[in-house]
Amino acid sequence: MPVTADLTKLVDKSYQDKTLTELVDAPVAALAGVSAGDAKLLKEAFNITTVGDLGRNPYFRTASALVALSGQ
Repeated sequence: MPVTADLTKLVDKSYQDKTLTELVDAPVAALAGVSAGDAKLLKEAFNITTVGDLGRNPYFRTASALVALSGQ
């Protein structure tokens, strides 16, 4: 079953026509609101260079789970 999603507010304009696989492999700065400076800091602190790295990072996954469980 095909799934569609409006990603226009989630990723920078140059990445809006990419597939989900391409987005997972894209630089973290492809995410709307993540600057090149933010991307540099993520790389230095956590060795995160792609959207996939960010999504799989155990610290970010734990924080996201805690927020979801708290209902906030």
